[in-house]
Amino acid sequence: MASLDSVLSCIDLNLDRSLGRLFDLLRIPSISTDPNYKGECRRAADYLAGDLAAIGFAASVRDTNGHPMVLARHEGPEGAPHVLFYGHYDVQPVDPIELWTSEPFEPVVKEAPDGSKRIVARGAADDKGQLMTFVEACRAFKAETGSLPCGVTILFEGEEESGSPSLLPFLEAHRDELKADAALVCDTNMWDRRTPAISTGLRGLVGEEIVIKAASRDLHSGYYGGAAANPLHILSKIVADLHDETGRVTIPGFYDGVGEVPDAVKAQWDNLGFSEQAFLGEVGLSVPAGEKGRSVLEQTWSRPTAEVNGMIGGYTGAGFKTVIAAEARAKISFRLVFDQDPAAIREAFRAFVTAKLPADCTVEFHAHGGSGAIQLPFDSPWIAAAREALTDEWPNEAAMIGMGGSIPIAGEFKHRLGMETLLVGFGNGDDAIHSPNEKYEMTSFHKGQRSWARILDRLGKGVAV
Repeated sequence: MASLDSVLSCIDLNLDRSLGRLFDLLRIPSISTDPNYKGECRRAADYLAGDLAAIGFAASVRDTNGHPMVLARHEGPEGAPHVLFYGHYDVQPVDPIELWTSEPFEPVVKEAPDGSKRIVARGAADDKGQLMTFVEACRAFKAETGSLPCGVTILFEGEEESGSPSLLPFLEAHRDELKADAALVCDTNMWDRRTPAISTGLRGLVGEEIVIKAASRDLHSGYYGGAAANPLHILSKIVADLHDETGRVTIPGFYDGVGEVPDAVKAQWDNLGFSEQAFLGEVGLSVPAGEKGRSVLEQTWSRPTAEVNGMIGGYTGAGFKTVIAAEARAKISFRLVFDQDPAAIREAFRAFVTAKLPADCTVEFHAHGGSGAIQLPFDSPWIAAAREALTDEWPNEAAMIGMGGSIPIAGEFKHRLGMETLLVGFGNGDDAIHSPNEKYEMTSFHKGQRSWARILDRLGKGVAV
């Protein structure tokens, strides 16, 4: 315990220095989606590799077909777990620049109306501030103890904000170097400013675009109306049939692999103080949709969905045109949970659509990605260890939450490298990631370092798996 206390004191005493290092990284405009910033992405990778090497990691910059990866490794004590920490150094473009109140790549600390302080810069929360909390925790351990409590491999990529095209080939090519007992991902949020969170589940994602075709050309609705098949009518009927009157998805086999959340976890969710009225009210709604008998948190964290993201066909310009379109299109996405199989969902959906087509109509399907959900066992010892460590640091007990969105890398760590992913981050919902005036709370940066130090210390004591 004495060594952990000294590590935490080291973090406290060196907060200004750690902030300076973060500022150095934030000043690098590593925008991955814009080819004009290719050199800046490499500069960010070089900076991180050099910083990790300076604290004793075997660190290198690895070339890919796109932006480089940073890979670093530090051994831990014999018998201790080895973890893989993932983050990304690339950032989003800054547009619209006129809405920023300070220069996006000149980080500043600003005082909020409540007196708290926040770091404002592009990448402050997504993901440079987050990843540096972990690096600084490792730095403090090395400074105070000369070692780390467990083995650590670090992977920083430079294409997360542009689709990660080089990531999967890199994982396959470097499987042996990346293998670990568990993965740690920091690209997530707290429940609130006083309550840290561990994300135990991420929904998977399947995207499908369908094109229904009927006549060989657009038709005059006076000459052909009533006699000719109308793809918009057909598509609308198919979309309407995706759900029954209780909100359940009607595709056969859709719920295969969908489990139930334990009652104890549901009870914890009920105690989080979440307001369904406030959640929906922020976007001008008041009545929960979806499956009847399910809370909003259940619906967004642990239940699968079928959502229509867009429909188009026929004349949509100004004025009016009496036409029966030759084709109609829809983009439909499915959020998956637990053990749902993305390939099986895609196949079942295509069969569902095909079975509802009139004889003289055709359909084309275009796949848009597919990844399975991630669900850590609710009794996972990795969760238990992290929760204990986080609760020691923050005013409130760490919450076990779900996530409605998808982080594909977590799925790849599971399916390609065979390890569970522990999702712990210190962002806040109002950090304005991807938007002007992105910020990261100073409390998140400071206590995030302390939290990772506690987690590493706790993991170093062993995890019974």
